[in-house]
Amino acid sequence: MSLNIETKKAAVEEISEGIANAQTMVIAEYRGISVASMTELRANARKEGVYLRVLKNTLARRAVEGTSFAALAEHMVGPLVYAASEDAVAAAKVLHQFAKKDDKIIVKAGSYNGELLDVAKVAELASIPSRDELLSKLLFVMKAPVSGFARGLAALAEKKESEAA
Repeated sequence: MSLNIETKKAAVEEISEGIANAQTMVIAEYRGISVASMTELRANARKEGVYLRVLKNTLARRAVEGTSFAALAEHMVGPLVYAASEDAVAAAKVLHQFAKKDDKIIVKAGSYNGELLDVAKVAELASIPSRDELLSKLLFVMKAPVSGFARGLAALAEKKESEAA
């Protein structure tokens, strides 16, 4: 299906807006994936705040020209799904984890802060905990001494009460 020039410009504009604030972009081949699987992948991406689209490669190449994702242009061949996220690991994590579950999704390449990532580096990026996970771990570590101190005070108060009685 051929798109007219205005439709193509609008598509490039929409893609550019979708990746404007992204730190990471990952591309994966989706040849032969079922509709149910693609729907599940889109739901996972939406839940994680990942911009996920199936795009015409020529339009995607135009959209990434002059951005930190320009190095991905040489890998934009075949039926691809594009994932971009403001969170440094979310796009890689969504596609990598889904590729483990559905062998029809094959991660091809990625880009993080202008650096081209091969499949192994995308997998490494996906293994890093997300910002939210790191913040919750930090909160737990910060809260542990306070709760330990509170338990110590409670034990000391009980001891004083039992000695007084």
